[in-house]
Amino acid sequence: MPESGGVSPTRSSAPLPLNLELPTRETSPPKTPLGRWFASGGRLDEPETVERGYGWYKVVCLTGVDYFSSLAYQAGIALIAAGALAPIATLILVAVTLLGALPVYSAVARRSFVGQGSIAMLENLLPGWKAKFFVLVLLGFAATDFVITMTLSAADAARHVVENPYLRPFLGHAQFSLTVFLLLVLAIVFFIGFREAIGIAVALVVPFLLLNLVVLADGLRLILRQPELIERWRLSLSLHGDWMGVILASAILFPKLALGLSGFETGVSVMPLVEGDKEDAKSPLPEGRIRNTRKMLAAAAAIMAAYLILSSFVTALLIPPAAYAAGGPASGRAISYLAHRLLGNVFGMFYDASTIFILWFAGASAMAGLINLIPRYLPRFGMAPRWVAYRRPMVAVLLVADLVVTWVFHASVDAQGDAYATGVLVLILSAGVAVTIAFWHEYLGGAAKRLKSLGFAGLFAVVALVFLYTLVMNVIERPDGVIIATVFIIAILTFSAISRYQRAKELRVTGVEFVDQTSAELWKELTVKKVDLAPCHAAEAAYRHRKAQELRANFKISLPLAFLHVNLLDNRSEFISQLRVSVRQEDHHYVIEVWGAVAIANTIAYLTELLDPAGLFLMLSGRNLMRQSLRYLLLGEGEVGLMVYLILVHYWEWAGKTGAHPVLYLTTA
Repeated sequence: MPESGGVSPTRSSAPLPLNLELPTRETSPPKTPLGRWFASGGRLDEPETVERGYGWYKVVCLTGVDYFSSLAYQAGIALIAAGALAPIATLILVAVTLLGALPVYSAVARRSFVGQGSIAMLENLLPGWKAKFFVLVLLGFAATDFVITMTLSAADAARHVVENPYLRPFLGHAQFSLTVFLLLVLAIVFFIGFREAIGIAVALVVPFLLLNLVVLADGLRLILRQPELIERWRLSLSLHGDWMGVILASAILFPKLALGLSGFETGVSVMPLVEGDKEDAKSPLPEGRIRNTRKMLAAAAAIMAAYLILSSFVTALLIPPAAYAAGGPASGRAISYLAHRLLGNVFGMFYDASTIFILWFAGASAMAGLINLIPRYLPRFGMAPRWVAYRRPMVAVLLVADLVVTWVFHASVDAQGDAYATGVLVLILSAGVAVTIAFWHEYLGGAAKRLKSLGFAGLFAVVALVFLYTLVMNVIERPDGVIIATVFIIAILTFSAISRYQRAKELRVTGVEFVDQTSAELWKELTVKKVDLAPCHAAEAAYRHRKAQELRANFKISLPLAFLHVNLLDNRSEFISQLRVSVRQEDHHYVIEVWGAVAIANTIAYLTELLDPAGLFLMLSGRNLMRQSLRYLLLGEGEVGLMVYLILVHYWEWAGKTGAHPVLYLTTA
């Protein structure tokens, strides 16, 4: 059968008269009413066009919906994890954010300016099946991150409701039910249709930050008026030894505060919304958008750093341990606790309302992020059925996952925080690794500034090691996150393998383009006058001459022969591709040369349907079927003749094609 190799010719710029594309199951609308309803919610695997850009100072609010909203629970989680050491550990977290995460994502912004992020970078930097495996694993951790963003945000919003003094008499024991209700409302909104809006984000983020500033400023005022609070805190720190012992203890504890990084990674995903310069449209690299995105990332990091430091200091000095302990009135809502205590229940009511809205919107942001992330990869990899590319089925699947996670953790904010941090850290670590590999490739590729590229590769390798340490310590202390991520990863890998197997008999071709006008005209000629199609595994003229003699000696052939040779892509892990075809005459026969295929058998079947030959000669190798099956699934080769027959029969059954089919001749090698 055809083998890989050959150099693809450059396609002619002349207009080509034929647009060769077959209707397939994937491009045809669903046939059942339920299927049509699910499909009517819109596709997710098609890139959305951004009609207009926004100033980076507005887009920072869209990032902040997820990033800044963690203030609602971060201070309480930090107190449980580090106690009096929370402010020092938070300083270390801020240093890691500003010196590690910010430079990493600034580099990602330059290399993934369409918003796909580090996962897409790793897919492009790593070869073949290795890239697919890493993407699937990272999708498992991303699912952990986004799903728990939804469940934790809903749980914390419910916690703010049940702890509110005005609502506690009515809803004091309904946190689990409220969490489920908020998740159901979230899913219903996405069933109907939901788009993130800059205006809504600004309306939620600005009041939330201002209300937090009022509470923390009043708390700081109280601390300055009562110096004994600072002295008591210093006494608590002295239990850990001198200042070096305090720093060392805080460095050990800071991985438990990793939730302070949650949401920072969304800065790159919203990058297409950032307004650039007028010159960006004329350049392949939008320098203006990249520069403004970096401003947005720096602003988000600076704002969050200030709030993290201030909130950890104020809450550590003003909230007693009994209040922030698990189950206490400040658990999961430390700043809200201070808002009610310091400024009264009326102000606290406004603070709780603002917090509930931004937490719910953070869940919506996570839902939007995940339903747009998975369809970018799994359907394209052939590792998911076609319904994964539609919004409504994905929302239904994620709702089930949200409800299961909420039930497992009993809607506990503290318990989910442990798992959440793992997903966040893995995604940030993947960004550090992706940037390191990118600079290393630039160094090996002989970039103009090789020494600079090598230096950056070393620098980001150190940053990646810091995040690796943080991740390992987090997993050791709180293994829940890696357990949940492992469940997601196993589910994705199993689901992907089954889907790839089930979809193996699809045609796996998006269409055909010709390398020149002559090829297009000859193809049109072939479809008018019948030919016999003979796939061959070699491209040499001598082989075709010998093959023609064998066929005419063993079969009654009166029609011209069209020899078909398929060249596979180097990356056999791809699932679908666009074919490039050359057609030429040779003696009394035709030669069809194909480039860009991902599987030989599927390509032959696709072109057979387009050409509709009188006969099709397929060769059986007689080799071990198990080995040939693996070669087909992994490398696109294998028992080609048998697979062409199965693929054609599968397509004819789906298309309801009952008319005349090509005569199939199965021969042995």
